[in-house]
Amino acid sequence: MRAPAALPDPISLKADYRLAKTELLARFKAASNVDAVMRALSRATDDALKRAWLTCEMPASLALVAVGGYGRGELAPYSDIDILVLLPETLAPALEACIERFIGMAWDLGLEIGSSVRSVGQCIEEAGNDITVRTSLLEARRIVGSTALFERFTLRFNDTLDARAFFQAKMLEMRQRHAKFQDSPYSLEPNVKESPGGLRDLQLILWIARAAGFGSSWRELDERGLITAREARELRRNEQFLKMLRARLHGIAGRRQDVLVFDLQTAAAESFGYEATQTRRASEQLMRRYYWAAKAVTQLTTILIQNVEAQLFPRTSGITRVLSERFVEKQGMIEIASDDVFERTPSAILEAFLLYEMTQGTKGLSARTLRALYNAREIMDSRWRRDPENRRLFMEILKQPQGITHALRLMNQTSVLGRYLLNFRRIVGQMQHDLYHVYTVDQHILMVLRNLRRFALAEHAHEYPFCSQLMANFERQWVLYVAALFHDIAKGRGGDHSTLGMADARRFCREHGIGGDDATLIVWLVQHHLTMSQVAQKQDTSDPAVIEQFAKLVDNERQLTALYLLTVADIRGTSPKVWNTWKGKLLEDLYRTTLAVLGGARPDEHSELKTRQEEALALLRLETVPEHAHRALWEQLDVGYFLRHDAADIAWQTRVLYRHVQTDTPIVRARPSPIGEALQVLVYVRDRSDLFAGICAYFDRNGLSVLDARINTTRHGYALDNFIVAHTEDDVQYRNIANLVEQQLAARLSADAPLPEPSKGRLSRLSRTFPITPRVDLRADERGQYYILSVSANDRPGLLYSIARVLAVHRVGVHAARINTLGERVEDVFLLDGRGLSDNRLQIQLETELLRAIAV
Repeated sequence: MRAPAALPDPISLKADYRLAKTELLARFKAASNVDAVMRALSRATDDALKRAWLTCEMPASLALVAVGGYGRGELAPYSDIDILVLLPETLAPALEACIERFIGMAWDLGLEIGSSVRSVGQCIEEAGNDITVRTSLLEARRIVGSTALFERFTLRFNDTLDARAFFQAKMLEMRQRHAKFQDSPYSLEPNVKESPGGLRDLQLILWIARAAGFGSSWRELDERGLITAREARELRRNEQFLKMLRARLHGIAGRRQDVLVFDLQTAAAESFGYEATQTRRASEQLMRRYYWAAKAVTQLTTILIQNVEAQLFPRTSGITRVLSERFVEKQGMIEIASDDVFERTPSAILEAFLLYEMTQGTKGLSARTLRALYNAREIMDSRWRRDPENRRLFMEILKQPQGITHALRLMNQTSVLGRYLLNFRRIVGQMQHDLYHVYTVDQHILMVLRNLRRFALAEHAHEYPFCSQLMANFERQWVLYVAALFHDIAKGRGGDHSTLGMADARRFCREHGIGGDDATLIVWLVQHHLTMSQVAQKQDTSDPAVIEQFAKLVDNERQLTALYLLTVADIRGTSPKVWNTWKGKLLEDLYRTTLAVLGGARPDEHSELKTRQEEALALLRLETVPEHAHRALWEQLDVGYFLRHDAADIAWQTRVLYRHVQTDTPIVRARPSPIGEALQVLVYVRDRSDLFAGICAYFDRNGLSVLDARINTTRHGYALDNFIVAHTEDDVQYRNIANLVEQQLAARLSADAPLPEPSKGRLSRLSRTFPITPRVDLRADERGQYYILSVSANDRPGLLYSIARVLAVHRVGVHAARINTLGERVEDVFLLDGRGLSDNRLQIQLETELLRAIAV
């Protein structure tokens, strides 16, 4: 008689599992069939759990069940291992210690398990109350233990599964999940599993199909007629890519990692064999592939969900409204009249989107229409693009009074837009590592167009009233939409994208019959779409010469208005963090000042000075300031002061200072900025070389970011400086911190303490992963009176103070500063006192030390 086999000891169990997993991790790095490796890892995990189950001598009446992703045999390297200990009845105290011993051993083996212990009845009850539990149990698979118990559970679970209720619950869950990602698959750091177009969307379809009895694979759904063989292949191909990407992310991170964060994108790209080129990083190539996969998944699952819903909720035919010879409206959807409509009439492809715009109350394109579009890709060739009817239809889409943004987004989602505009196709899914765009190029362009449309729609007039007013009076608004489509279309080609895009726009206008002033304006806007932002944020717009030069460039009011509207829409379309009311004020002030010049009001310092002073005096009278009280202060101020401040600021500063013109005590006053979202800080103190640096040091230490600095030195040697600062925390109430800033900054200036060492704040992950090369440029202005210092670098805490400290050490005075923060990037411009800077050696030394100070 043979002796019973010895049970394995925990140490050998752990060693065996670790060895098996190590071998499989290596296979994940090189495998072309990710499913095979995932199944192998699931089997290795099964084996370890079975051996632990036997070692713990678990009762034969229990069953160990794999659920969730583990249940379907899809384990990524560091996925959670979800198990269910299935009981025939509620847990008896005698079993509790036994189960705890088994779960403890599983953890000791290095298995990161998520465990539940339930009877069959408890499973059914929990599944009825929680859609997540119901979904997890849908994929239950017995590992070891009682087969009869598991079969009893399976029968009861299937009997209680309501496919319709399950579908509705999963649809709600999907909408909520998508909302967390702004309903977009185009996040710069997408979650490969959870983001729209990710693995979860594919799994959701198969869960619903399985619950409804339609099948549990793409092949079975094809056989059922819910998808075509071609769609099944596309779903399978993109699913394989997403699974492999997730598995390799796990392997690179050495832990569960489903988010494709910046830090890992390059390593992930290299694991797929991508290499950097002169125009694109390896990571950009991988991300583009990811976005195209997510787009395809979104498109195909939309078709499939509609088809599954039609099977689960069959409806009577209802009212069908004829829209044209080729389309009908059916159940609120645009549907083709016959399956071969696009083959017979290729122009119907664009007609579908025009009807989508024109048909009130429509919910979108039907699954039948979407499928026909998906299968019509070969039709959309060069002949189709040259067809005059298609060119007419495309222009009609841009000229509709409503639905333009929705139509163009749907055209992009279905790849029709990129097949009509081939250069647009080149930027679909293209990342922008400039540290301030948070959208891919195609999504940014559509966001800019959306912003322009919101200016045009009355229901959004409260958001940006001035822009809405200008848009309402702008004839042929479609001109702006064409310019928006082309303003960044040449990104990533190498060279100046504005110049390259201008050529694309000119060709488009010629091909679409756009001529005369409209074509000139479109091409000009693409060429100069960055100019107004650069002038407003980087140049001294109080200088009449700057305004006159800009007015000469824009030439006329229509071009000025068009450029202003496009600029606001463009900045707002880069990132929610880039736009603020201060930038809005700079642009609006530049618009109004330039408009006056275009209207014949030539820049005249004397008349402007007189006007501002008269307006300020009128405001002072309202504040009951004595009639001649302003003179003592104003006599010490030069013309530049009055040109750089508006009348309201002049009046406020005068009211604060008229009694203290010769004071020996630093005066600091703060108030919520009249433009909102910031604090305005006035500093009046005897001037000294390190004053600007000392003020910046205080702001840096207290989490206040400088948006603008206007530095003035009076004739009698006082600094009269005005700062606009914003707190790094969004929810700060500026009225509540104004008094604290006044007290603390005044005390800091009175102490006359030495400048502290700059803090070396940590860079964001984005800046660490995609650092920009710091740049310092120092040059004399046209008059030779001042020097202009331009600094470009990754943003970080303490950066402005680091710059100011170097200037203070060299006793270089700051006359004005424009602090331009673009997401994770800063592009600051300083107007410096020119005395002493004509020495080339000093210039070189200053530039060298500044580069060292801003380096990370």
